[in-house]
Amino acid sequence: MIARRHLPLAGLGLALPFVKPARAAWPADRPIEVIVPFPPGGGVDAVGRFATHQITSRLPGVRFVVVNRAGASGQLGMEAIFNAAPDGYTIGAIGSLNVSTLPLERPVRWKAEEFTYFANIVDDACGLWVLPNSPIRSLADLVAALKRQPESVSVGSAAGVGSDDHLVLLGLEEKADVRALHAPFNGTAQVQRDMLSGAVDVASFNMSEGIVLMREGRIRCIGQASPARWSAAPDVPTFREQGFDVVIGSARGMVGPPGFPAEAARALEAAFAEAFADPAFTRDAERVSLPLRPLVGRAYREMVLAEGEAVRAMYARRPWRR
Repeated sequence: MIARRHLPLAGLGLALPFVKPARAAWPADRPIEVIVPFPPGGGVDAVGRFATHQITSRLPGVRFVVVNRAGASGQLGMEAIFNAAPDGYTIGAIGSLNVSTLPLERPVRWKAEEFTYFANIVDDACGLWVLPNSPIRSLADLVAALKRQPESVSVGSAAGVGSDDHLVLLGLEEKADVRALHAPFNGTAQVQRDMLSGAVDVASFNMSEGIVLMREGRIRCIGQASPARWSAAPDVPTFREQGFDVVIGSARGMVGPPGFPAEAARALEAAFAEAFADPAFTRDAERVSLPLRPLVGRAYREMVLAEGEAVRAMYARRPWRR
């Protein structure tokens, strides 16, 4: 008996099986979804769109599709990023503080150390903002009003409880021994709307998010929580200059889910590193008022985890939810 398994298929009169062409190399075969955990128009949204635009030309065939998944102070979107299929076709833009603060308050479906970290783009200091005709002209005025009557001034935070916009208020309250009436919001556009209408007395959001309205004369910044004055707002004193040692902001960058394909992660890191080295990238960032802090890969991850340690220490001193 002939062992037929050793005969060539053609000799058996059978058609050779159709061999499918190789799958197109990542990322050309379908768009990459970029999840932004906040509404359109805010700082994280701006960074996500800016960053992906900057690296598109450095990844041949790439197509990015930005999707806003707002809710629960960014929790819903960050969970969507973390729990996405690790196939290289879902990444996200985040504000790093939320990664560490939200797990202190409630159960979340992510672990900060397990995200895949591609690149940090900006570090955007928080500011406290008022209307031009507000009697609050400085942090000293705000503190004096709160000392006269606790919770007499409402302060709206753009990204809600536990965000950098909230923590800058907690830091000021801790240093000055005062208490404001905190009003959490779910996005920068919403808190700006209510501040402009007079529904809140003071709004807390990042410097880049308010720079256009400030230049138009529609709002005024009474303090920026940065180590030094940002070059785009040289007339706004820092918290430290006004006697309050508070430095806090929002580092914003791009991450992926755990298990992201190593080759795709390296390609994204290389694209960001190339963009950061290009003077045109810096000029474009200045044009849209983004305060840069470029970090790639491991350096970005280490920064986020160190920030998490500082946040946990602050929470131990001044828990914002009990």
